[in-house]
Amino acid sequence: MIFHVNHKTYEVDLVGHETLLEVLRDKLGLTGTKTSCMESECGACTVMIGGKGILSCITLAANVAGEPITTIEGLADGENLHPVQQAFLDYGAAQCGFCIPGMIMASTALLTQNPHPTREEMEYALDGNICRCTGYLKIFEALREAGDKMSQLKAPRESALYQYIPAVSSTP
Repeated sequence: MIFHVNHKTYEVDLVGHETLLEVLRDKLGLTGTKTSCMESECGACTVMIGGKGILSCITLAANVAGEPITTIEGLADGENLHPVQQAFLDYGAAQCGFCIPGMIMASTALLTQNPHPTREEMEYALDGNICRCTGYLKIFEALREAGDKMSQLKAPRESALYQYIPAVSSTP
């Protein structure tokens, strides 16, 4: 099956029951997406498909083949961090870091749709993401900053992030 991940195309042989999380980590080597609960309870495995945050641990890979998939590895533009990544860094919202890829992906999905969410909208969007370190206050502060930057940028880089752009095919 063909997978479009972070603007690259991969051909992956599937048995048929693999989750997207398994394909990303085990077959493509994209280990930024974390394995934790495997029951859709923690949000550590959040990735984006077409700009929408999804839990890759409960998503069958075969069901999303051909869709534009973005992982934490696909947010930065080379050395330039995505505004959400930079804000998490600037506001000390990362703590131990284990849940952060999922938090950043869920936050990016929210801010792409609504760059100025209310506190309640932030809480709702991150409801499925569990962090045991931060207490969420620094995360909410980072979201406000990132939303402001994202609404100011409106650069092609931001909008192109969630559209499939054909890339040179690579097979891992």
